[in-house]
Amino acid sequence: MQSIYAMHQTGSDQLEKEEKFLMYSIENMLDLYLLMLSAVIEIRQKEQEYQEKARTKHLATAEEKNPNPKFINNAVFNSLAQNQSLLQAIEYRKINNWKLNDDYILLLLDHIKQSDLYTAYMKNRVNKFEEDRDFAVNLFTDLIASNEKLYDYLEDFKLTWADDIPVVNTQIIKQLKAIKSENDATFQVPKLYKDDDDRAYAIDLFRKTVLNENDFVKFYEDKTPNWDTERIAEIDTIILKMAICEFLKFPSIPVKVTINEYLEIAKEYSTPKSSIFINGILDNLVKEFQTGGKLNKTGRGLM
Repeated sequence: MQSIYAMHQTGSDQLEKEEKFLMYSIENMLDLYLLMLSAVIEIRQKEQEYQEKARTKHLATAEEKNPNPKFINNAVFNSLAQNQSLLQAIEYRKINNWKLNDDYILLLLDHIKQSDLYTAYMKNRVNKFEEDRDFAVNLFTDLIASNEKLYDYLEDFKLTWADDIPVVNTQIIKQLKAIKSENDATFQVPKLYKDDDDRAYAIDLFRKTVLNENDFVKFYEDKTPNWDTERIAEIDTIILKMAICEFLKFPSIPVKVTINEYLEIAKEYSTPKSSIFINGILDNLVKEFQTGGKLNKTGRGLM
């Protein structure tokens, strides 16, 4: 969707070039995912280093000599810091941004330590797994993922990440919530593609949508009597074209799966009323395609 939108904005008609850029953007989503999780690991590490230095400095205070270790002993932080799947991926992809720009880690750590969330969590010195997990999820959601300076850094570092940040952060939060214990080995770095067919699908959907855009418009332009076609949000028109493409060009994808998927995309990326608008059009199109024999879905339960 984002690649098609970018083509429209630049007026590009170089399909092969844009296809390569699409693959490049998808590949870089993994780097963003690893970078966000490595920030959590580095924040914990910085706090541990700070406590160790403060403990040994001349004229250290009683609090500095015996600091509250609850933050650095957080079970979820430790789980991530010891997770081999994550550590190997970070090393393999050469994710070293925070080693080179630790000022952002220090900024985030300071932001965290000034928060009410941190104050409430540090009122005692006892680590309990469920409390640790809830704290880690809330910390990531409210203090890291939403940090404007971090967002600016990510956008400046790689422009394609601006649209990927919500997707990546949602995936991370989902995985953090699913951690069952400090030694939970089920946390794995997700694959960009399930298999070669999944990668081929991404390319195929992009190519078939772009090549058939003008034909797809004809299917819905008379379904919007109360809307000026030129005033419909461009993202909405792209969503409609991609959904129509799946209806007509991908016989193995169930109709309901297509509708649900693009309604979720509309909620995430378009206007507040877009999902209602798109749902109405897609429902009408499905009925029309069924009547006209255009929905040639294969397999059971695909309608």
